[in-house]
Amino acid sequence: MAEDSIFLGASRHPDDSYQKAESLLLKYANRHGLVTGATGTGKTVTLQILTEGFSNAGVPVFCADVKGDLSGIAMMGEEKDFLTKRADTIKLDPYEFQEFPVIFWDLFGEKGHPIRTTISEMGPLLLSRLMNLTDAQEGVLNIAFRIADEEGLLLLDMKDLQALLVHVADRADEIGARYGNVSKQSVGAIQRTLLVLEQQGANFFFGEPALKISDIMRTTPDGRGAINVLAADKLMMNPRLYATFLLWLLSELFEELPEVGDPDRPRLVFFFDEAHLLFDEAPKILVDRVEQVVRLIRSKGVGVYFVTQNPLDVPETVLSQLGNRIQHALRAYTPREQKAVKTAADTFRPNPEFDCFEAITKLGVGEALVSTLEAKGVPAMVQRTLIRPPASRLGPITDAERDQLLKASPVFGQYDESVDRESAFEILQKKAEDKAKAEAEAQKAEEAGAAEERSRWSLPDFGSGGATTTTKRKTTTRRRTSNRQSVSEAALKSVVRSVGTSLGRALVRGILGSLKKGR
Repeated sequence: MAEDSIFLGASRHPDDSYQKAESLLLKYANRHGLVTGATGTGKTVTLQILTEGFSNAGVPVFCADVKGDLSGIAMMGEEKDFLTKRADTIKLDPYEFQEFPVIFWDLFGEKGHPIRTTISEMGPLLLSRLMNLTDAQEGVLNIAFRIADEEGLLLLDMKDLQALLVHVADRADEIGARYGNVSKQSVGAIQRTLLVLEQQGANFFFGEPALKISDIMRTTPDGRGAINVLAADKLMMNPRLYATFLLWLLSELFEELPEVGDPDRPRLVFFFDEAHLLFDEAPKILVDRVEQVVRLIRSKGVGVYFVTQNPLDVPETVLSQLGNRIQHALRAYTPREQKAVKTAADTFRPNPEFDCFEAITKLGVGEALVSTLEAKGVPAMVQRTLIRPPASRLGPITDAERDQLLKASPVFGQYDESVDRESAFEILQKKAEDKAKAEAEAQKAEEAGAAEERSRWSLPDFGSGGATTTTKRKTTTRRRTSNRQSVSEAALKSVVRSVGTSLGRALVRGILGSLKKGR
């Protein structure tokens, strides 16, 4: 096997012998690829031998382990009759077993080191895809991110985004006047979607410490590339989160890695297993984003390989970017399956020795039609190939073996504990508490001022020696009660006053009359 290529297997000749080696040139491995085939036809083994080949060539690999079968790549292979027979058939001599440097990852932190990213790094576009937001809701989310940037609010985890949305809703009129309508109904819809995501485990994914891209691009002291295996069996229960995570990782690679042109070998190879999950019901803007990343990331030295059951799962715009192709058997019972077979057959450079359409439906387990890029990046003529057996273990590892490998991992302890530093949630919470405290103090001051004002208008306490208000009221009541009189008393007093008045007048007249006579 040449050091500048990965041995894939041997192609079949017309006499049914396997003699010609089929390889993938490392120089063109960053031109991306496609591995397709029906369930049970050997895609996982093909993925395993590609991963082994890249690792031995010093190329780090990132791949998803959907069924748990790929974890065996971390352990030494075991001799089995059907593997030895296949090695003899393709003249693989010597057939040596090997274990590979594997780092296990898990978004939920159960079967590997946790993978986290922050809300800010994910960005509003991918979050909108993750939450399946409408255009109006996506617009509100973009405004929320803008407000966070302007006010210095770090968006790290789910509670940061939830607090920010409450903040935006409270200031909807003010913010709407600057950036357009901010509907509280749209904010409410986003918050409800965030609650669903939280229940599905997205709160494990968003937070710190965030994944460093350099940690998935490691090589061992002996020059082999690290194989990063993402435990995805549980993640498959939420395909939207899986697809968004993979697209985020590709976007991060695209943004962080420098341009390298066409290197002798890739800097990293990325495998999208169950690739149809990335494109199912995806809006056009997201498909365009995938196409853009796939087209441009090649110059960063990153190869992207899609693994799926049907070539129709991948949009034509993306499919046209995939230069290296391995096609396992497909069924052709329904019109859609026949269309898929025809699509697969038409993408290969024809081989006059057999009919591609017919061959795809008759391939055995472990067989595949292979066409890789050769000199000057031209697709090689398609060959019917028996894929080589893997050097590592077939099938999953045990829980005890996984625990041992995790403890020996080069990133052990680096991501296992989450960190919750001050961010938007804490800042907005403090602002709310300060506001509530200020309002409480203002209310208290207002009440104190009102009490002082009332005390200025109270009646003076004459001779009570500091009697209480209650005492004053009782005294006043008694006084008022003693001054009351009956009707008969009032009439008598009126008569007396009348009589007194008459006598007084008579006396005055008498005195005045006597004075006049004296004159």
